[in-house]
Amino acid sequence: MERAKMAEAESLESAAEHERILREIESTDTACIGPTLRSVYDGEEHGRFMEKLETRIRNHDREIEKMCNFHYQGFVDSITELLKVRGEAQKLKNQVTDTNRKLQQEGKELVIAMEELKQCRLQQRNISATVDKLMLCLPVLEMYSKLRDQMKTKRHYPALKTLEHLEHTYLPQVSHYRFCKVMVDNIPKLREEIKDVSMSDLKDFLESIRKHSDKIGETAMKQAQQQRNLDNIVLQQPRIGSKRKSKKDAYTIFDTEMESTSPKSEQDSGILDVEDEEDDEEVPGAQDLVDFSPVYRCLHIYSVLGARETFENYYRKQRRKQARLVLQPPSNMHETLDGYRKYFNQIVGFFVVEDHILHTTQGLVNRAYIDELWEMALSKTIAALRTHSSYCSDPNLVLDLKNLIVLFADTLQVYGFPVNQLFDMLLEVRDQYSETLLKKWAGIFRNILDSDNYSPIPVTSEDTYKKVVGQFPFQDTELEKQPFPKKFPFSEFVPKVYNEIKEFIYACLKFSEDLHLSSTEVDDMIRKSTNLLLTRTLSNSLQNVIKRKNIGLTELVQIIINTTHLEKSCKYLEEFITNITNVLPETVHTTKLYGTTTFKDARHAAEEEIYTNLNQKIDQFLQLADYDWMTGDLDNKASDYLIDLIAFLRSTFAVFTHLPGKVAQTACMSACKHLATSLMQLLLEAEVRQLTLGALQQFNLDVRECEQFARSGPVPGFQEDTLQLAFIDLRQLLDLFIQWDWSTYLADYGQPNCKYLRVNPVTALTLLEKMKDTSRKNNMFAQFRKNERDKQKLIDTVAKQLRGLISSHHS
Repeated sequence: MERAKMAEAESLESAAEHERILREIESTDTACIGPTLRSVYDGEEHGRFMEKLETRIRNHDREIEKMCNFHYQGFVDSITELLKVRGEAQKLKNQVTDTNRKLQQEGKELVIAMEELKQCRLQQRNISATVDKLMLCLPVLEMYSKLRDQMKTKRHYPALKTLEHLEHTYLPQVSHYRFCKVMVDNIPKLREEIKDVSMSDLKDFLESIRKHSDKIGETAMKQAQQQRNLDNIVLQQPRIGSKRKSKKDAYTIFDTEMESTSPKSEQDSGILDVEDEEDDEEVPGAQDLVDFSPVYRCLHIYSVLGARETFENYYRKQRRKQARLVLQPPSNMHETLDGYRKYFNQIVGFFVVEDHILHTTQGLVNRAYIDELWEMALSKTIAALRTHSSYCSDPNLVLDLKNLIVLFADTLQVYGFPVNQLFDMLLEVRDQYSETLLKKWAGIFRNILDSDNYSPIPVTSEDTYKKVVGQFPFQDTELEKQPFPKKFPFSEFVPKVYNEIKEFIYACLKFSEDLHLSSTEVDDMIRKSTNLLLTRTLSNSLQNVIKRKNIGLTELVQIIINTTHLEKSCKYLEEFITNITNVLPETVHTTKLYGTTTFKDARHAAEEEIYTNLNQKIDQFLQLADYDWMTGDLDNKASDYLIDLIAFLRSTFAVFTHLPGKVAQTACMSACKHLATSLMQLLLEAEVRQLTLGALQQFNLDVRECEQFARSGPVPGFQEDTLQLAFIDLRQLLDLFIQWDWSTYLADYGQPNCKYLRVNPVTALTLLEKMKDTSRKNNMFAQFRKNERDKQKLIDTVAKQLRGLISSHHS
């Protein structure tokens, strides 16, 4: 029962679903019926649905049939009326056909006229369109013609602007025409042509700048010189860095130039012709000589063409190459100042141009690029100056070079370039300048010393006296009181050397100008250079004169006197340096002058040379000695050579009156000692194998002559008998042999108060042996005479005792 109810419920539900589907089919568009039918086929009641669909179709057919039956009579009536109308329609058709034929015949001429009108209207429209197109093309053609004219007249930047307008404004409006396509194809070629031509102008400009950079630099350095001179006139004090011409002032000359050198300027020359106007008061500005329009035009052209970076790289590369050429000095630059000047002018000209490009273009060159170039230029310039300045041997050329370097540095400093390294390098040049000065003054001192007569300066009038005193600081109240004519104690080389030392100091001072050094630094530099002059140059010159072979005693004496006065003048040189540098000598770290040492050394060398010279003269006289050691006769007077020697010594020591007492005494004592030693050697020399008592007595007369000379006091200041002590060895030896006082000698030997204390037993034995040989060979029959035999025995005995003393002394 329940199953029957369930089946009935399912049947009702299925029937309701089928009814819904049928309604949906009836109301839905045919194109959208697919999903509905699909739901039927997806179900299990397909047969039942088909039955209901058949039933629904039959119902609709019955309704259609009813409706047709209801309207059938009206349909028949309508067909009847339509048949009636067909006849009338045929009549109307015939009438329309006839009317159309007539109309066609009548409108044939009108059609022909209308065709003609149509053609006229078409032509008119074409003409109007052609005029419009031509009006559109004419500006393009005019612009192209203008472009060709501008290219022909080398107005490249305006041509480039015209090309831009033509390409972006006019050609797009007529781009479908063939001639426009030709123009469009030519535009890249025209751009390349403009680039090539503008680059050619730039190359001409760069070449011209390279050739004329020295003129530009010369003008810039003249401006810097004029500004420095003006500062000196206005300020009346040394120029300092803050007073230099400002960079703003350096560029005021560009205010009007930028207007005339705009990218549209048609001036293509690189250098303007400016005559040399050295006589004019105003020197034209360095940048006034240059027309930079080719650079500006080329820069703008490449910027517009989108190749600015290419242009910048090319410009910088070419300028670097030119910088290397400019920085390469000529091989003979060191020979003349003009060589250095041209070298500096080219460098200044190069950087003046680059500095102007930096400040008048945006980014063509930048500060890093300029600094890199300047660092390279600075290193190469300093290296070149170090190399070439080392060849300079003329101090005037070195001084002129220093002034030129200072002007070079000042000029570039105006444009903002750091130049401290140049001033540091000038300190090196200063050392070289000092060396060249020392070489020059070595020649000056040599000439002064060679030309001097080494005689006191005679003066015959007050004017002459004042002139000498004005040249050399000398004060002597006793000399002032003496009547004319009178003589200064020194020779002419004293004031000359003193003045040349002052000139050397002035020369050193000249180099320190404009180096921005403090007074202390200048003072220290001058004092060090002056010390080198005194201790090396002047000292060597004096030593060379003193060591000359043909120098005489008179000259040596005068040199000692001269150096004494020059030594006293050193304090005046100190005051002179203090006055010109305004640095007190008491200042800490102030270098002292070493002139005193120099002149003392020269004086000592002259003294030693005097001693040597005197000894050589004595030796020359002694070479004239001609003793007959075998003689038995006595002349009762000294030998001639010794008399001449004593006369020479007297005259020589008479010249020593102006020498310091100690020097004269030392010279006299040295001469006497040398004379005594030489006489002793003459007596004991090996060549004298035999001598007689008579020869010894003659020799004794010569020694007495020497002792007489010593007692006469040839040089004042000796104590009594002091000078005679030089001959004491000879005197005791001769007394021993002449008096034959051997008993006393042998008895007192070794005692501090013995009579023959200075007699050496070896010397006594040597001389005794010579007398013993003489006694033996004097007479072949001497051995048969009793006195001779006794004397020979005595000599042998004394000789034996002397040998005993010698052996005991050695043991």
